[in-house]
Amino acid sequence: MKRRQGWLFFIIFLLSLSIYLIINYPLNLGLDLKGGTQFTLQLVKEEGKVTNDDLAAVKAVLDRRVNNLGVAESNLQTVGRDQLILELPGKTNDAEEASKVLGKTALLEFRTQKTGTSEELRILRNQKSIINSLIDQLLVFETRKNDDNYFDDINKNLKSIEERINYSSKSNELFAKLTDTKKYINNQITDLFIKTDLTGKYLVNAAIRPEQTNNNWEVLLTFNSDGGDKFANITKSIAGTDKLLAIILDGESISEASVGNQFSNTGITGGTASISGNISLENARELEVQLKGGSLPLPIEIVETNSIGALLGTENIIKSRYAAIIGLIFVGLFMIFNYRILGLVSLISLILYGFFNLAIYSLIDVTLTLPGISGLILSIGMAVDANILIFERIREELKEGNTLIKSIDSGFQRANSSIIDGHITTFISCFVLFLLGTNFVKGFALTLGIGVIVSLFTSLSCSKTTLKFLTTYQSFRQRNLYLTNESFPK
Repeated sequence: MKRRQGWLFFIIFLLSLSIYLIINYPLNLGLDLKGGTQFTLQLVKEEGKVTNDDLAAVKAVLDRRVNNLGVAESNLQTVGRDQLILELPGKTNDAEEASKVLGKTALLEFRTQKTGTSEELRILRNQKSIINSLIDQLLVFETRKNDDNYFDDINKNLKSIEERINYSSKSNELFAKLTDTKKYINNQITDLFIKTDLTGKYLVNAAIRPEQTNNNWEVLLTFNSDGGDKFANITKSIAGTDKLLAIILDGESISEASVGNQFSNTGITGGTASISGNISLENARELEVQLKGGSLPLPIEIVETNSIGALLGTENIIKSRYAAIIGLIFVGLFMIFNYRILGLVSLISLILYGFFNLAIYSLIDVTLTLPGISGLILSIGMAVDANILIFERIREELKEGNTLIKSIDSGFQRANSSIIDGHITTFISCFVLFLLGTNFVKGFALTLGIGVIVSLFTSLSCSKTTLKFLTTYQSFRQRNLYLTNESFPK
């Protein structure tokens, strides 16, 4: 009895958690259901024409970057010889983030400081530190926009820096001015460093982690064996000197660091390095995506951006919703009419199945498309089939004259192996489709695979727990609620 109550409370807990996840983490809809943003991308090659190999290489890198952004079910295709069309679901957040990342070449370099540049570098780094502080102040003061003088001090400090470094931003907005000035300083710092043969092509992985001493973030880099050897040799050459090692991204210095004297014999071994220094979580994530996606073989420009509507059309989507609701109602009515109390249990199990599925979609950030919905509907059919198989076994036991409780236990036990085998074989098919299929096939395989796992849980655990709970009440133990009159044992 206690075990049965424990399962019941566990199912109620899962239902409550599912409702919470569905409310607080809305489902992501794909291009065909919600629409999104379309980018027209132009490849830029200074010498010669863009080749098919160039186009394929750029497409491969962009595909990795988009996936790293978490933008699933995107559509990327070539147009002509030097353009790509990229369609992303969603009109704001994902598209805005993607537009920042797509056009960057992500050329990562490691450089060592030139001799005799220590004083100039010290001044530039000091100005960069002040700029970072002003940017932080401006972000804090954004809450005081009603105060006409809230940015006066920042503007005065910025003008002082511009005079010292002999640079003036052409932007009108204050934040843009600060950003432009910071970029200029980073480029000036880059000119004080000498190129080495260690670049991003030796990079194996990039990951973000919080710094231990403050609220900033750092990006941890992992090199392959050749890259690790090169990094060790470079750090060995400047260890214990006043020269710094700079990490350069797209010609702009991201971080400069000294190498301690303890590394003068071997250099920094282990094949890892980190990019740190006043990096926010958003910027660290953006940098991680660029580096993990790889360097673009050629620069690209976003020449056109368009909003696109749902590919299926609003009318078809509404009709599909009505069809799904009507279909579920008819399935529920059929189960109740044919199996009576058992059909009611099946309907409760299907409701739980629906909530659990949608909660998992929200939790693992599934992008739902029409193929994905097809996988969901197919898994609903499997869930109903599993219940029918169990209920028929229970009826057979009742017809043989067994008690209700014994019939329920025996029915579930006899049906277990058939249900598990059927679900496992379907899950294996889903796994293969997900590994080998394209985006939309993967969406179908993912939702079907999730549905198979949830169906196995709801049909074997939720249905049995619900049925056992109902039979604790005398009014639900009447045999005529489970069998028709002609089915009674004689």
